[in-house]
Amino acid sequence: MPGGDLAAVQRRTVLVLSVGQVLGGIATGVTISLGALLAAEVSGSEALSGLSTAGMTLGAAIVAVPLASLARRAGRRLSLATGMIVALVGILTVVAATAIGAFVLLLAGFALIGAGQAANLQSRFAAADLATERTRGRDLSLVVWATTVGSVLGPNLTGPGESIGRALGMPELTGPYVFSIAAQLAALALYLVFLRPDPLRLAAQLAREASGQARARRPDRPVAARFAILAVAGSHAVMVAVMAMTPVHLASHGAALHIIGLTISLHIAGMYALSPVFGLLADRVGRVATILLGQGILAASLVIAALGQDNALAVTIALVLLGLGWSAATVAGASLLTEASAPEVRVARQGRSDLTMNLVGGIGAVAAGGVLALIGYGGLALASLAIVAVIAAASPLGRR
Repeated sequence: MPGGDLAAVQRRTVLVLSVGQVLGGIATGVTISLGALLAAEVSGSEALSGLSTAGMTLGAAIVAVPLASLARRAGRRLSLATGMIVALVGILTVVAATAIGAFVLLLAGFALIGAGQAANLQSRFAAADLATERTRGRDLSLVVWATTVGSVLGPNLTGPGESIGRALGMPELTGPYVFSIAAQLAALALYLVFLRPDPLRLAAQLAREASGQARARRPDRPVAARFAILAVAGSHAVMVAVMAMTPVHLASHGAALHIIGLTISLHIAGMYALSPVFGLLADRVGRVATILLGQGILAASLVIAALGQDNALAVTIALVLLGLGWSAATVAGASLLTEASAPEVRVARQGRSDLTMNLVGGIGAVAAGGVLALIGYGGLALASLAIVAVIAAASPLGRR
């Protein structure tokens, strides 16, 4: 395929993936904002509130490898569409479980919504399938950035959603999922109709055509790939643990629902809004350097959260920085993983990375509830600093 045609295909692919991220991010934003409150209400215990995020992240972990395997066999288009369908079933399950007060069923619904989150995560790798080495960080980060719109919009739909939910006779707090259902259906149609040609299948075809030509191959770098997985998973665990407990912490200090929604919205904006900046940094100053920058921002966030835990403004600032640190590590780590992996093992490693990322995130969310009850919000933040230190110490492995 001529270079100009390939560039046009890549631009269209990034656009489709970006719109899909906007739509898919709405369900994620709603669940992040209200999941802990729903879990506490249905279970009757604040100690179990972290299981909402845990269910979603563990659900994403469970489907990460199957979705990657499906992508290898049938392409990104079918894999992403499948994630949207499973997430749609999850949204309906959450609404039904809340209506009948079934906590186990509620957790199952959160896990199914996690499938949509896994598909959204896979989108960033889909953006890198046809990208060049000079633009991989940028293209990947643009798709990550697009999640900003949906994920920030989701938590702010609580007000209109409650009104719609009451009009439809839906359970308390589940009204915003009406918007999520519409968005998931739109994302499903988008991927099935417009994600053509399939970026992964086209990349595989181009690789086969190039295999018979005398071209230098970038060697596989498994040590650097493992560090990339560590950086992404560790940063995600820190972010999920602190973020999942923030609504509960703020609510226990008397914060109104709209304040909690605004705090989570600003946190999610931090996660995605500056991702193109971190993508450009990863392309220009290096993947490992950008990962280390992310760890520095995470450390600052955790210190502010610990020292200012009784101040809503300080907690909000900490949550914004938490999102920014996560963004830097995730964008640079995904770029490093992609370029450090030979084509024949790349998609499998991407699936394992998402599996690890969501698995440790789920464990972190579960543990965070107990840690919050034991040593408080500030103690949780300080304990999370240990993970940041491990990633920073292991950074020389990323340059091997």
